[in-house]
Amino acid sequence: MATLAESGEAAVRAALVGRGLWLDVGSALIHLRSDSPRLAAAVHDVYRHFPLQTQGDWADLHLQVRRHRRWFVPWRPQVRLFCDGSEPFEPFPADTALPMFEWGANWLIGLRLHHRLLLHAGVLARDDRALVMPAVPGAGKSTLTAAMAHAGWRLLSDEFGALDMATGALWPLIKPPVMKNRSIEVLRQFAPQAVLGRVYPATRKGDVAHVAPPADAVAGRHRPAQPFAIVLPHWQEGAEARLEPVTPGLACSALAFNAFNYRVCGQAGFEVVARLAREVPAWQLTYGRLPEAIGLLDTLHAQAAAAPGGRT
Repeated sequence: MATLAESGEAAVRAALVGRGLWLDVGSALIHLRSDSPRLAAAVHDVYRHFPLQTQGDWADLHLQVRRHRRWFVPWRPQVRLFCDGSEPFEPFPADTALPMFEWGANWLIGLRLHHRLLLHAGVLARDDRALVMPAVPGAGKSTLTAAMAHAGWRLLSDEFGALDMATGALWPLIKPPVMKNRSIEVLRQFAPQAVLGRVYPATRKGDVAHVAPPADAVAGRHRPAQPFAIVLPHWQEGAEARLEPVTPGLACSALAFNAFNYRVCGQAGFEVVARLAREVPAWQLTYGRLPEAIGLLDTLHAQAAAAPGGRT
């Protein structure tokens, strides 16, 4: 099946205004329809390596992004997001259709997908060994995740670490990582080959730009990985990169605190978090520069691969 980039923007626009576009992001299938040319152009760019699927019998989410022009301020067009006939958010300016779709889809994924524990974590894999980075906003998780995805690691998640509560495996849920403010230029300098969409200035989260997931991540979107390390990232300007061991108790607290649906998953969620924290070593990563941080994580992976049983 041809990708969105191979098919061209006109084909993406035709799909969106027609029966819709099915975006298979791994752990979720999103059915999107829209009459917004700006959204069509943006989706073509940041989902460029995903297959152009224009029909399907089922999806986890059915979303529509519609243009809306208010009669009393017609010079300020807006877009509205609908899911299953309801409108969960206020309208956005028309030129921010992609942020509206992304934030709306992420909110609904966190609200509805409870067959796996959804960690607010960057997850990347090498040799199908997964590195899990739970973090609160502002910790540098997304910047580090996007950089690693362009430095030899396979992206599984920037926003949702989909943890299988039966097996403990991490399943991909691949959405475009979002760079904010200074991190946009930081990623451009670190990984000039990365494809960033347009910058949306002065949104509710500041200036934002979405990063197209690399082709290898999209190709592996149905391939899980077993966790080998938990890393709690903390960006600190000018800091020398260092890894410090973290106790299982602290790791367990960080995982539970950064899980969208921890309470919903109940005992099963608690048990899988406790097992992960007990069985997988955890570290605090403080860093100020991406190359140094990634070098430490590369070494961590190499040690895990060389250890008996494949772990440190």
